[in-house]
Amino acid sequence: MPYFPAAVRSRLPAVGTTIFTVMSRMAQEAGAINLAQGFPDFNAEDVLFERVAHWMRAGHNQYAPMAGVQSMREAVATKIESLYGTRYDPETEITVTAGATQALFTAVAALVHPGDEVIVFEPVYDSYAPSIELQGGVVVRMQLGAPHYRPDWEAVAAAITPRTRMIMINSPHNPTATVWSRADLDRLAALVRDTGIVIVSDEVYEHIVFDGLAHESCARHPELAARTLVVSSLGKTYHITGWKVGYVVGPRELMTEFRKVHQFNVFTVNTPVQLALAEYMADASRHQGLAAFYQAKRDFFTAAMAGSRFELLPSLGTYFQLARYGAISDEPDTVFVETLTREIGVAAIPVSAFFADGRDERVVRLCFAKNEATLAAACERLRAV
Repeated sequence: MPYFPAAVRSRLPAVGTTIFTVMSRMAQEAGAINLAQGFPDFNAEDVLFERVAHWMRAGHNQYAPMAGVQSMREAVATKIESLYGTRYDPETEITVTAGATQALFTAVAALVHPGDEVIVFEPVYDSYAPSIELQGGVVVRMQLGAPHYRPDWEAVAAAITPRTRMIMINSPHNPTATVWSRADLDRLAALVRDTGIVIVSDEVYEHIVFDGLAHESCARHPELAARTLVVSSLGKTYHITGWKVGYVVGPRELMTEFRKVHQFNVFTVNTPVQLALAEYMADASRHQGLAAFYQAKRDFFTAAMAGSRFELLPSLGTYFQLARYGAISDEPDTVFVETLTREIGVAAIPVSAFFADGRDERVVRLCFAKNEATLAAACERLRAV
């Protein structure tokens, strides 16, 4: 069939293949240890797989309700109330999604109109800006600077205009591994008070916070909860990223608009998996132990990197570690990660990929959500650089 390239008008002309796909493919080609893409190399508990199989064999293999299985939404409501003290109505304020990225895209598609401005914080997860641009929105970028990557609230205040429709936040933050404080949320609340600005809060790493810090969810902050869609990921929480199951919670008025789009871009999510997860979530210890579990991996990775020429930046949450390599090379980070992958045998992510202008601070992102044997092997190679 003949193909006529001139007939194609890209909606995202500046967007190529995501850096995560590029680096994972490179790692596979080079036989490198993949510390680039953010996924564990270990399984969830067998009981979770057994419960999925149970519900499949029991015949629960057809469409779930559009908003999600009732027991799943109730389990989410119970979890959030126990953690953050806010009760969301499972009928009208909770929707199960096909992962967090779908939830983020749907929130933007439901609420952002052409010409609306959306504030994001760079370095920023790479799905945010394309989601905004596809709706005709205008991306307004606030800079988080190394090594502490704290928001500049005076700059945010100056960036808010009558066209500001949404602010997208992310804590614990990917890729910087920083964690916002209650004071940060208070400042945000003060800035949006008496406005029509909606918050989308990406909290997929909510249970992975270290060194005695608490995750400050927008669901815990009454003023913000009233105007926020909070997104989380069961894939991140239970080591099942490939299942692509997440959820979004928010006030009825926002959720009504969210579901209008959700019903057409996904409609519903895998039924037996939802039923199994609803049961699995009933044991709160499964998420309560996650911070200590991943802090032990962070500490193992940090100890194993002792003596290397990489400068490890603070990692307060998520399962990522940023590392400066200025003492090793003056190559751009995109070149350095290719060298690291093909010659050293460890794949990483260049942090410049999280900046629209490709700002290069000679920093790479490494994922420590791996078995200790994987981390030990990777660190042995990295120490030799």
